[in-house]
Amino acid sequence: METKTTLQETLKSQDTEEWIDLLFYRPAGYRWALFFRKINVVPNTVTILSIILGVAAGVLFYFDGLWLNIAGMILLIWANTYDSADGQLARMTGQHSRMGRILDGGAGDFWFVSIYAGICLRLTPAWGFWIWILAAVTGYCHGKQAAMADYLRNFHLLIIKGKSKSELDDYSALKERAASITWKRNGLEKLFLTFYAPYTKSQEDWTPKLQRMRQTVKRKFGGEDMPSGLAEKFRCESRPMMKYTNMLSFNTRAAALFISLFAGLPWIYFVFELTVLNILLTYMLYKYENICKRFDFRLRGDD
Repeated sequence: METKTTLQETLKSQDTEEWIDLLFYRPAGYRWALFFRKINVVPNTVTILSIILGVAAGVLFYFDGLWLNIAGMILLIWANTYDSADGQLARMTGQHSRMGRILDGGAGDFWFVSIYAGICLRLTPAWGFWIWILAAVTGYCHGKQAAMADYLRNFHLLIIKGKSKSELDDYSALKERAASITWKRNGLEKLFLTFYAPYTKSQEDWTPKLQRMRQTVKRKFGGEDMPSGLAEKFRCESRPMMKYTNMLSFNTRAAALFISLFAGLPWIYFVFELTVLNILLTYMLYKYENICKRFDFRLRGDD
């Protein structure tokens, strides 16, 4: 018999949810998740559908026609409801896997590669190869912004919900897993880990103070689950930073993209990511690293 799952039960945490997600994307994703569960569609299939929609949106942004651009915006919003639905469906059905998380994390990359390519092809007659250089630099920054926002959000979830409820990965564990499987028997997983392990390593390299705190927690408590009192103290310091991780995620980017398309100046979107979002990334990392440094000092002082 199918059990009833409420909307609240499909959310990761109220701490990490953005207002527009709570108002629109999570309710919409919840309804799609209920539909997909009813027809026995698995979360990874929903993720693939979101990729198809997001890539189609990028194709439509190639054209100068505003109505085609608006159609692309609608497809991108639809893709993001599926991006919400796949995680909610996974939590409804208990169909969690590292492969699913990797695929889900890469969905947005497929969207934005298509969006970048569509904009570049549209502007090449006027800009020449320079628009591709601008897009390449912007794409690198976009990747770092999204990766670090996701990492800090998942570290916050690790602290407040514990290791069993967290999706935060560890480079050493990923490297060990990749070495333990073969291309012949686990080819697809090994392929994913070949790219995902270095991605996780780069996230760890950008957060040295957080890593020191993480090691102190492991040494002090024999794992990554902290006593509830200490976890709540860290949560109080970490929670205000979650708004910055959200600003570096989909909704802010989509708003800037849509404004630039309505203005008929899609290159403005690249400039926005290079300036505003890079400043925001720098500020977020600086503040969060200092939070981790203070908390690590406090934990060491208790020894």
